[in-house]
Amino acid sequence: MGEYMKKKYFAGILTIIACSAALFGCAETGDLSTSGKGQQTQEEEIVSLGLTPEFNYDVPVNLPDIIVDQVGYAENSNKIAVFRGEMLPDTYELIDAETEEIVYTGTVKEKGYNEATGENISYGDFTEFKTPGTYYLQTEIIGQSYPFVIDENPYAGIFEAALKLFYYNRCGLTLSLDMAGDAAHNACHTKLAVLKEDASVQLDVSGGWHIDENGTRNVTDACQAVNTLLLAYELYGEVFTDDIGIPESGNGITDLMDEVKYEIEWLLKMQDAASGAVYASVGSIENSGSAYQLYVEAVTMDATIQFAASMAKFSYLYQNYDREFATICLKAADRAYRYTGQYLDDVTPEAYFYAAAELYRATGAVQYRNTVHQYLTGEKELNMDNDYVFWGSVVYMSTKQQVDVNLCETVMKKLLSDGEQISYDSKKSKYFTEGNKEQDNNCELLRKMVRLAVVDHVITNHEYMMVLENHLHYFLGRNSLCISYIDDVGSRIFAQVDERMGIMKQMGHDAELIVLLSAVQADLRTVEESRQEGLKES
Repeated sequence: MGEYMKKKYFAGILTIIACSAALFGCAETGDLSTSGKGQQTQEEEIVSLGLTPEFNYDVPVNLPDIIVDQVGYAENSNKIAVFRGEMLPDTYELIDAETEEIVYTGTVKEKGYNEATGENISYGDFTEFKTPGTYYLQTEIIGQSYPFVIDENPYAGIFEAALKLFYYNRCGLTLSLDMAGDAAHNACHTKLAVLKEDASVQLDVSGGWHIDENGTRNVTDACQAVNTLLLAYELYGEVFTDDIGIPESGNGITDLMDEVKYEIEWLLKMQDAASGAVYASVGSIENSGSAYQLYVEAVTMDATIQFAASMAKFSYLYQNYDREFATICLKAADRAYRYTGQYLDDVTPEAYFYAAAELYRATGAVQYRNTVHQYLTGEKELNMDNDYVFWGSVVYMSTKQQVDVNLCETVMKKLLSDGEQISYDSKKSKYFTEGNKEQDNNCELLRKMVRLAVVDHVITNHEYMMVLENHLHYFLGRNSLCISYIDDVGSRIFAQVDERMGIMKQMGHDAELIVLLSAVQADLRTVEESRQEGLKES
């Protein structure tokens, strides 16, 4: 740099400094006297500010703008990625993650603005690419996606893990290291419990599934999970096996039914032998003398009527495996139902209807049928958002007992109408679900997928199955926040954001996830069978 240019350079810097000082008021220092008194005042003012610079801030997470199912896609199913951004290239590339070679080039198709998340959305459809492997997508402008696989059935491991979570939460049983891994533990909460309202009464309430880290077991939560798991078994029994790796595996009974039976055996212990009423829950408190004390909460009508329904449902489905045990459960259900009949003011009509529907299917007794018909004829419009109404309606439609054809038609129309609405609302969303901006309505989405699975089972609609699969993609990362909500799978797992966001953390939601996974497993199985049949014919 020449001497003249150096002088201009430093003069420019001095000019900038001078302007900055004037702009931010540094030149306005008040009295500029250099006397001792003035000097001291100025120093005191500066010291009194007491400001210490802090540089604490959250580094923003750099999320990909090519959004995929972070587990992957089945070979013969739809494969769609979401691209977001206002300026996107015309094409994208599918890259083999091992060789880094381009194996497919697709077109980016604009879909428009997504009101729910405030994003411009486009799609890439690579359904026609079916070669198994590990891949990622990339474009010139917005970079890469998370990696994913293409496989015959990429969700089989998740399906098994969701089922096995119930085993991991077993109480009162030693879980071996070879079967439970990190969840292994010695038998817990095996002491006799005391009745909270009368400590002189001791009860054996060992067993069941924990619902939290304190070993709490709750009857209504248990019944909700049992009902949903048994619904999955009724709809898609063919996808459940006897080899997921629990103590009962290999006994000739599907592991799902074995797991439910473990919970049923605990539920039987929660019924009062004298009255047929059912205690609400089991909890524990720390006791310095004996480590902990178990206590049983008092009888509730809610626990009792739900117990009646779940026991009847289990007895009906389990009779082909063990008729004697199924009969024990059916008698327990009847006793609980009769007990609640004395306190109908404390029982919701919907829950009473559902229990009656299950008992009618299991027994054919006229008193149960009358209760079912009375409820169905008294409702102007059935509210399928209510679990009891939904379960009871499905049971009434599927019973082999005598039914009112007109009532069945009313129930069927309502189920189909609700299923069509769920499908329509999901398909019009740019992420193919009704997920909201905060993505905190996953429980609602799961419940809707249970409803849609039932409707799809009734009429076998390809569009409904696509909606079900799209929700699984959503839960596995194809969402605006790029979060996988399922334990231990995906590049960006919910635990990295908020541990409470996982949909497998509560057994009721895990059971609903199993219904969704069962539907997808059954569909993949059907597709593969059709493909094999086609190969034979060719």
